[in-house]
Amino acid sequence: MATRAREREQRLQRLPEIRLEGEAALRRLLPIAQRDTGQSGVIARFLLNMYNGDRFPFDLTDLRRLDYDVFDDCMAVLKMDFQPEKEVHRYFQNGGAIWEQLAQDWNFKDFGNQGWR
Repeated sequence: MATRAREREQRLQRLPEIRLEGEAALRRLLPIAQRDTGQSGVIARFLLNMYNGDRFPFDLTDLRRLDYDVFDDCMAVLKMDFQPEKEVHRYFQNGGAIWEQLAQDWNFKDFGNQGWR
């Protein structure tokens, strides 16, 4: 148990750095999701899943389609969101509207309140 407590303390000490890296990665990922490239749809779905996983499911194997630097940015966002300070869309002014527009632009199926499960 002492090891687990030590790991938790180390992570808490790194949390400000994790959040800075995650927010920077998130700010790089959103413009990719808003474009029309081979990776854009994957990133859009990834971000929408972080926004609301019940409404917008994401297949983790799609991450294999990404360039290494884009994949690393996704991992940084996941690390940040593991102990969230705020939801991913809240890092942007009008983030909820931006994320909803992303879903519309990509025409992703929205499973609504009932979720995909």
